[in-house]
Amino acid sequence: MSETDIKICGLKERGSVREAIKAGARWVGFVHFEKSPRHVLRSEGAELVASVKSINPDVETVILLVNPTVDEAVSLADEWGVDHIQLHGSEDNQLISDIRARRQSGEIWKALPVSAPVDLEAVADFPAADRFLFDAKPPKDADRPGGWGHSFDWTILKDFSCDRPWLLAGGLNPDNVAEAVETSGAKAVDVSSGVESEKGVKDVVLIKSFCGKL
Repeated sequence: MSETDIKICGLKERGSVREAIKAGARWVGFVHFEKSPRHVLRSEGAELVASVKSINPDVETVILLVNPTVDEAVSLADEWGVDHIQLHGSEDNQLISDIRARRQSGEIWKALPVSAPVDLEAVADFPAADRFLFDAKPPKDADRPGGWGHSFDWTILKDFSCDRPWLLAGGLNPDNVAEAVETSGAKAVDVSSGVESEKGVKDVVLIKSFCGKL
């Protein structure tokens, strides 16, 4: 068993869900954001989440949302039956607190864009978040906040002290994930585009290879 926890995100069909679980993922993530090539329709989410629990009930499910309202976040998470909510937009701490007041089970994650050490200071702005995901900043004028396959300087995380758990994301793939973990000291990683044969299409061989490097 890997000492590094793995999240495979952007899954859209049962076959890739099964392979991610077989490969050893702790978390599997589903994106509900129309601009993403990994977008899961509202009508399809509950079935995908149920498929995870039927394969391995210990694997945790995460819904990725971008700038939702409190009602949207809570209703989607409850309707799909996910364990955790990941906020990947410009949400503030008040929104996290309001979601928590309505949905007391599971964790609320906050993704933070990173390109320089100063960006890590944003952790202090989110006392209500249970877990963070450090992702590379998107390209200028990007129409979505993540999933671009870009990485950042992992060395800025090496001596970073955080009072809550975090995942390393951004540009990870089978060729660089071992180095990324060693350099950053990450205890958990998130991958999406790095295990795809084309945009939005997960590749079984890449999923196995990625997980096998950890």
